[in-house]
Amino acid sequence: MTQTSGGPAGPVPVPEDEPDLLRDQFLQLMRYPRLIAGGVLLGLLGGAWLGLSTADTYVATSDVRLRVATDDPFSATQSSSKLDMNTERQDAGSRRTAERAAEELGIGGREDAFLTGLQVTNPPQSQVLRFSYTADDPEDAARRANAAVEAYLEERRRDTGATRDSMIKGLKKQLNPIAKQHEELAASLTSSSPESDFSVKANLLNKITELNDRISKLESLDTTPGKVIRTATPPAASDGPGWVLSLLLGGTGGLALGLLLAWVRLVFDPAARSEGDVARALRAPVLGSLPRTDPDGPLLAEDRDDSPLAEEYRSIAYRLAYDRRFADRRRLLVAAPRGSSRTAAAVAVNLAATFSETGKRVLVVEADLRRPFLTHELDAHDLSRPSWTDEGAARDGGDEEWPGRRRLLVDAGESGGFELVPGARVRNVARVLTSAETSRLVAEADDAHATVIVLTPPVFAYADALALVDRVDGVLVVCDPRGVHRAQLARLRDLVVGAGGTVLGAVMHRGQDTEPARDGRGRGREQRNRREDPRPAAPGPRRREEPAHIRHEHDDRPTLGLQTVSLPQDHQ
Repeated sequence: MTQTSGGPAGPVPVPEDEPDLLRDQFLQLMRYPRLIAGGVLLGLLGGAWLGLSTADTYVATSDVRLRVATDDPFSATQSSSKLDMNTERQDAGSRRTAERAAEELGIGGREDAFLTGLQVTNPPQSQVLRFSYTADDPEDAARRANAAVEAYLEERRRDTGATRDSMIKGLKKQLNPIAKQHEELAASLTSSSPESDFSVKANLLNKITELNDRISKLESLDTTPGKVIRTATPPAASDGPGWVLSLLLGGTGGLALGLLLAWVRLVFDPAARSEGDVARALRAPVLGSLPRTDPDGPLLAEDRDDSPLAEEYRSIAYRLAYDRRFADRRRLLVAAPRGSSRTAAAVAVNLAATFSETGKRVLVVEADLRRPFLTHELDAHDLSRPSWTDEGAARDGGDEEWPGRRRLLVDAGESGGFELVPGARVRNVARVLTSAETSRLVAEADDAHATVIVLTPPVFAYADALALVDRVDGVLVVCDPRGVHRAQLARLRDLVVGAGGTVLGAVMHRGQDTEPARDGRGRGREQRNRREDPRPAAPGPRRREEPAHIRHEHDDRPTLGLQTVSLPQDHQ
């Protein structure tokens, strides 16, 4: 890992505390107000439906304590285990009970409608059945609940009586033959009869006595099925929760549903929605977040002495200055992942203006050789050409290719000024970016009082930034978190690290970038540029570009081959 000075711009962001993470996640959920509002609205509609559907609903309840048939109801040994409450509950809610109750109410043939409003429950650890009936009229609800109780008790009493009568009948069938045999044997016995006949008579008498006892117990059996401990009365109020409570419950449930939908949307949202997402994807800190600005406004922040935007740029510049990885070489590459380079250009020139305020000599290199535009966005004028650029003068009286000998001085107002190497369209971008002249230009940062800031096209649009990473080292990523995916930021970091560079941090901004050559103002600038710039842009017919490492006969400048971009082992 790269050694750092422990400053605020370390390579790995400081882990957040759990409350901070929860707060960050909650704030991210608030980015989906439509989903949350839709959930709340759906919950309120559900609450309104609940209040409307239960406004005229009345529930009457009657309780019955069950008992088994017994010949001694006051016996302490009477067991209640003979009652299967689950079976009794199913019996109470059966169609047979409903048919008998409907007959008593005079609504025969409507058993299904009767069963719709009936509910029978059994409170835990009890021998009580609770009959609840729901109806639109309180009187009707009480009447039907009581009718269901009476029908069930009557059916249970009838079943118990039928069982008792059947057992008595069976015992009498057993008793009659034995009694007849006993009578016949008693009539035939005399004093001279053998002892065995008297023994048979005694046994028959015992059986007769036993059967008579059983019949007597069954005839004295108490078949009372149970006792009504609470009679249903007409309810004074409806069973529904009421409009206020219904809306409150619906709103609460809707809010929970909306948050759940927002959370699901957040989980499956690939965009980097917060500073934490950007920092975790790049494994580098977020150095600053730019306020929303006019996309067609000037690149340099106006009124730099009293401007929140300028202060944000100063904050970013100071954080970079205290990062040893940047302070040791003072080379910075500024690029956006995708889209337009306009915001990245604004970051580059404003950082240059801030560094110039501290007395540094700042050189901004516009390495965007596809669509250069800084010359026409800044207040700049020509500087004298450095002597070393004479080596690269083109033969036959023509101008040399970029970077050439041309430099501009950009006026940043009271902040001072900085030098600009403007971009220009070239035939072979890769050969130019890897040339010795470009390396020598970047090497001007070796001066202890100089800083070089390189602006390149978006990384995922062209590989130009990767061609310079090994010489510039430090990369500053400028991105709109809502317009780039976390996976793209992680891939950008892998590309930079594989090319030999380091991601120093990120600058976030809000709003859409506009291409400077696509709106009306940009087209006007481009037409004006063609009139003012005497250099031709890519003269002659378009030809196939050859690899940068091939030396051309017509151009004997030494070139540097593009390094192989290798990913770290943990990403291979």
